[in-house]
Amino acid sequence: MHWEVVIGLEVHTQLRTRSKIFSSAATAFGAAPNTQACAVDIALPGVLPVMNQQAAHLAVRFGLAIDAKINRKSVFARKNYFYPDLPKGYQISQLDLPIVGRGKLVINTGNGPKTIAITRAHLEEDAGKSLHEDFHGMTGIDLNRAGTPLLEIVSEPDLRSAAEAVVYLRKLHTLVQYIGICDGNMQEGSFRCDANVSVRPHGQIELGTRSEIKNINSFRFVERAINYEIRRQIELLEDGGKVVQETRLYDSDRDETRPMRSKEEAQDYRYFPDPDLPPMVLDQDFIDAARAALPELPDAKLTRFMNDYRLTTADATALCQSRPLADYFETASTVCPQQATQVANWINGDLTALLNKQALPIENCPVPAIQLGQLVARISDGTISGKAGKKVLLCLWADSETAVDTIIDRENLAQVTDNAAIEEIVDEVLALNPEQQQQYRDGQVKILGYLVGQVMKASYGKANPQQVNQLLKQRLKD
Repeated sequence: MHWEVVIGLEVHTQLRTRSKIFSSAATAFGAAPNTQACAVDIALPGVLPVMNQQAAHLAVRFGLAIDAKINRKSVFARKNYFYPDLPKGYQISQLDLPIVGRGKLVINTGNGPKTIAITRAHLEEDAGKSLHEDFHGMTGIDLNRAGTPLLEIVSEPDLRSAAEAVVYLRKLHTLVQYIGICDGNMQEGSFRCDANVSVRPHGQIELGTRSEIKNINSFRFVERAINYEIRRQIELLEDGGKVVQETRLYDSDRDETRPMRSKEEAQDYRYFPDPDLPPMVLDQDFIDAARAALPELPDAKLTRFMNDYRLTTADATALCQSRPLADYFETASTVCPQQATQVANWINGDLTALLNKQALPIENCPVPAIQLGQLVARISDGTISGKAGKKVLLCLWADSETAVDTIIDRENLAQVTDNAAIEEIVDEVLALNPEQQQQYRDGQVKILGYLVGQVMKASYGKANPQQVNQLLKQRLKD
């Protein structure tokens, strides 16, 4: 039987606020356990939550970025369940009236663009964290995360493969960082995903029974977890079994999913409006302020890079994967606007290789963007060769305070462009290679590359390659 895969993702995005969603406690990562949990977070009697305005602003900013409906009135509810790291005994979330309504995100698949509908994005507080290591069979509770503001982004079940789900997740990850609402740090739990997976016979309209895989915190694990779950469900159905709706955990060490608990139909969360929080009402000025705070969005930037800088789709896509990288490119290109393609090639090639080797983000790149632009300009105007440019880049990496021209002079890297000097070297090389001269004249034109190499070697790589080519061709015609 041919099966169709149906996937929907719920992505928990930690909002970049300095304090929690309903208290003034800090949200900084890495603090000692239970040092960032105040009376509101641990639900002491008599305390009241107060909504963090910045969290609402960031949520609206996201809604505008995905062309979603912004609900001027939204309501907080209590989601009641009992777990050791949930001090209130309930989680404050949004159910019937979320702050962000229906929107969309367009992804690029192997078969072209595809629109993924986003059902909603709602505000909620995070829970604490249960720690099972180093407690000799007991569990420790760290409430630092309790009350941290989250925006849960819920997609429609429009994804049809694990690979497609990862493309969507990466696009969303890029977007929330671009618009400045989340740092996107998956290792620290700032961006994590729940995957709802089901299968159905091809052509069937009714959805199959789904399983939810909780709290996956890497793109690689998302793909592996979904693929495992797809195989598990298909094998189960083809063996005559039934898929049970449940929550599952992905074990990356064993590369498998395991049951955690039965799913929502077996639970009653007893949602009801939180009596301590009145409905949140947004005026138009608030929404307009969020719109004004939006930067150029990734898709618009991609199109502009291709149109204005004449970049290929591949080069523009690579540069637009992060806002700091795109900004670096534009700054470097101001030095040599006619060589934007070469700037892109240097960033996506040699510079990225150096960054990856030392696991550095572009924000911490030792080579300032202006310096890279000056390097490309010196290659373009013939001052140095591309090979010499690689050495200049390494010098800049080690010492960005030194000017490009100073490095070129200090390292004696300037190209020889004097025709008389190059002619002399060309004549010497030809005199030493009469056999190769005859081969070229007999039609073996590829031998020219060998002769160019010999001239470059004799000039210690400093002869201008274009002049070398021209002079060799001229001499070989005689």
